Amino acid sequence: MKTEMEKRSCPKCGRTYTEYPALSRTDNKTLICPDCGIREALESMEVSKEEQEKIISIIHHSRLN
Repeated sequence: MKTEMEKRSCPKCGRTYTEYPALSRTDNKTLICPDCGIREALESMEVSKEEQEKIISIIHHSRLN
């Protein structure tokens, strides 16, 4: 059974989220939302912003199914 975590606000994008946070790669101490964590990881591999959004969309879609 999935338990709801506390609501957090992402300091990067401002989104409120309840999933497990990611640790920002920029300072290795700031907790950010999972989507921003994915974006930071993809940016480190020089994935374009457009591709990043496609990948995040696919992840969100797969979580719903």
